[in-house]
Amino acid sequence: MTEQRTIQKVLIANRGEIALRIHRACKEMGLSTVVVHSEADRDAMAVRLADESVCIGPAPSSQSYLKKSQILAAAEITGADAIHPGYGFLSENAQFAEMVEAHGLAFIGPTAAHIRIMGDKIAAKQAMIDAGVPCVPGSDGAITSIADAKKSAKKIGFPVLVKASAGGGGRGMKLAKTEADLENAVRTAKTEAKAAFGDDAVYLEKYLQGPRHIEVQVIADTHGNVAHLWERDCSLQRRNQKVFEEAPSPELNQAQREEIGMICAKAMEKLGYRGAGTIEFLYEDGRFYFIEMNTRLQVEHPVTEMITGIDLVREQIRIAEGKKLSFSQEDVLLVGHAIECRINAEHPETFVPSPGLISDFHAPGGPDVRLDSAAYAGYRIPPHYDSLIGKLIVHGRTRRECLMRLRRALSEMVVGGVHTTLDLHRRLVENEDVQNGNYNIHWLEKFLADNKIVEEDAADEKA
Repeated sequence: MTEQRTIQKVLIANRGEIALRIHRACKEMGLSTVVVHSEADRDAMAVRLADESVCIGPAPSSQSYLKKSQILAAAEITGADAIHPGYGFLSENAQFAEMVEAHGLAFIGPTAAHIRIMGDKIAAKQAMIDAGVPCVPGSDGAITSIADAKKSAKKIGFPVLVKASAGGGGRGMKLAKTEADLENAVRTAKTEAKAAFGDDAVYLEKYLQGPRHIEVQVIADTHGNVAHLWERDCSLQRRNQKVFEEAPSPELNQAQREEIGMICAKAMEKLGYRGAGTIEFLYEDGRFYFIEMNTRLQVEHPVTEMITGIDLVREQIRIAEGKKLSFSQEDVLLVGHAIECRINAEHPETFVPSPGLISDFHAPGGPDVRLDSAAYAGYRIPPHYDSLIGKLIVHGRTRRECLMRLRRALSEMVVGGVHTTLDLHRRLVENEDVQNGNYNIHWLEKFLADNKIVEEDAADEKA
């Protein structure tokens, strides 16, 4: 059990819309904020609104947002009591979590031990098996040789995925449809994993033909209280990156979501987990298969907040103070339907990043419409970071009402001066499969290929 402490000033170790999201939650709790920023983010909205800001380095994240010592120094000179890492950057860095707490600050996130376990996909899978969570059939640990890979693949059955143990975001992941593909898939995955994560360990998993991506939001305090906040469906993906998320999943019935939710909550109770986290599954033919756990706030957390009315950032801060959850499992009601669209500064067809000056900006409004964005007219999107402009989230009493509201909100939103993926989302909400909830993790890639979207524009650019 964590001793109770009072947090009065939070240092936000992130940028963009998530830094602004955390700042807003802090101000509503009466807390002061410090936002660290790179030289490229001097004009960011979170920097403008924070009580204090500290420049921690040049534009490259390796020299700013990933510099642990500079972030800790900023916390010391400003007198911060706690650090919230948001998502990405250092949010799942166990060493950083240890350093924060060693300096007497509260880390607004899980323990370093849990970050470390769940950051190793092999260790995470074993921990979940031990906790009673259903997992994808795979190899027994890391692959030690090509012969070992062939032996495991034959046991699992082709096709198989070769996956980086320390991976994420689709990097270090290769498909082997037959034994003839396996050697090259292993070698390529190991090379990518080494380059991206500094660790070339890989393992095998059964490749499911047409699964959905279902994830369960969990949260736990230090007093043994754990709750799940239902599930999200994140199946509309491009290159393993989520594009469109909704809650609840149109694929599950109430009995299924209650069952998987309680399995996840009990697993977190058994592990002694602290804070917010998301347990991700592939779902096919009525069965769930664990793939990974993210020990942080998710990009798509707003859809869960919309259907439950629970502020996840506020709860994270309360937990870091040693307080109990402000609700019990019985209080977590599922009300209506919510959808989130990730709006990126990218060409809507080629997906080439489009940094630059935003000349015009208009946020949609109206009942149950939320835009999490740090963009504004006159803001220059830097080329150094993720291309996310903002997240458009809408809520409705039913999924149909939610889709109608989303269509209306998308038609109102204006971002001028740069390319965005708004047009892609406008096409998606008009698609019959999306309207019917009839899609899986391969659907969006097929939709793009069938419409020759990427190929045509790529050819035009080359010409």
